[in-house]
Amino acid sequence: MRQPTLFIPHGGGPCFFMDPSDPDRPHCDPMWQPMQDYLAGIVATLPERPRAILLVSGHWEESRFTVHDGERPSLLFDYYGFPPHTYALRWDAPGAPALARRAAGLLEQAGFPTGREDERGWDHGVFIPMKVALPQADIPVAQLSLRGDLDPDAHLAAGRALAPLRDEGVLIIGSGMSFHNLRVRGAQATQPSMLWDEALTAAVTDPDPASRAQRVAAWADLPHARFAHPREEHLLPLMVALGAGGEDAAVRDHASNVLGWAVSGYRFG
Repeated sequence: MRQPTLFIPHGGGPCFFMDPSDPDRPHCDPMWQPMQDYLAGIVATLPERPRAILLVSGHWEESRFTVHDGERPSLLFDYYGFPPHTYALRWDAPGAPALARRAAGLLEQAGFPTGREDERGWDHGVFIPMKVALPQADIPVAQLSLRGDLDPDAHLAAGRALAPLRDEGVLIIGSGMSFHNLRVRGAQATQPSMLWDEALTAAVTDPDPASRAQRVAAWADLPHARFAHPREEHLLPLMVALGAGGEDAAVRDHASNVLGWAVSGYRFG
């Protein structure tokens, strides 16, 4: 059965695993609970259990699209200032080298030079949300990088190139944050983040797929865009998910407020 594509929020650092007495069990501040519940429920909403996941994270950029084709990726603890136990977390899902090679081939067929590597660990945009969604770590995962120019049209086109994977039992996930400005939080962020979120959601859920893609590619023209994303690396995974979603219906399937930020997640198909 065809899998949907998702753009998910991955939280802040290891926010879902802050209990040192039981670090492998999600336990977070109550404000993060709706996001944790959303992530924990993802697999149950799918038409069937995916055979593999292709995930693009806002925490990996390369000069060209690059796939990780290792069999047993390590974890890359690329967050700072958190309790010591959060640097000893485990998530031992297998890699998906065959999927990585298939994804690279689709990108290359679409005209994108594509790199491959097998040494970089999974960053926290992968293992933190997936540890919530897949605590048994029993679905293989291949990670795809962003392209360092952060061109929205290129990432939309990459998503379109990857769309055939959906009919091969692969769940395509963009992992980022719909709002990502670490310098503002609380009351000063609330109103502009809500206006941004409303505008972004209207663009993402436009029922006309061509208009949807155009509006989201022009995200910087939306209200409070650069307030929401001083740098857009956490938004670009949305472009890949949207591109892979094609003409399928788009919905917002998560909404929460953390640190004064309005945060959304989206589903295509």
